[in-house]
Amino acid sequence: MKKIFLLAALVATTFGAFAQNADLRRKIEVTGIAEQEVTPDIINVSISLKEYLNGKKKVTISQLEAQLEKAVAEAGIAKEDFTVNNLSSWNYETEKKKNPDFLASKQYGIKFRDLNRFNQIMSKIDPKGIQNTNIDSYDYSKIDQIKNTLKLKALIAARDKAAFLVNGLGDKLGNALNITESDNSSFPQPRNVMYMAKAMSADMAATPESDIDFKKIKLSFQIQAVFEIK
Repeated sequence: MKKIFLLAALVATTFGAFAQNADLRRKIEVTGIAEQEVTPDIINVSISLKEYLNGKKKVTISQLEAQLEKAVAEAGIAKEDFTVNNLSSWNYETEKKKNPDFLASKQYGIKFRDLNRFNQIMSKIDPKGIQNTNIDSYDYSKIDQIKNTLKLKALIAARDKAAFLVNGLGDKLGNALNITESDNSSFPQPRNVMYMAKAMSADMAATPESDIDFKKIKLSFQIQAVFEIK
């Protein structure tokens, strides 16, 4: 009999401790969403240049690079927005000595804030030396500011939704107990802007055309919020 009483006392004590630790507050969980589309004002483009033979004479990477650097400077592109991304040979000078027919290629990255400058730059480079151009990524200069605004809007939307539902039950909305943020934004996918000068006639290649267009960035934030019901 004593053992039964001891067991009952232990169960009662455990249940009491559990009841003290359990959160018995009434709660409501809601989701708020805020979205906005923006037109990218920063587009990162890569340009690949490659040596080629003009008869028996080789047009070198150094010559093509000089043309590109001059065109970039004349277009008003900042130095920090023009970078070298890749060289096809890890040791260009050694490879050139071993194999005189070796044709090196080199890739450059340019951050455009005005895409009208793209055609301006391309028109000043030997078209036969342009291997291809690609859009690597899109961005928006004020994206952090827009993101913060949308997060706040999503949170307020969650709060207003919770208040509306709770008021419908004749209760009042209490403090936020938990807030979880989800970023569901989508950026345009990188794409190829193939510029194959070898396949073009000299007349056609004289004025390269850009098929770069503006694609929207969709910023979307979701706030999952838990509020106390008073």
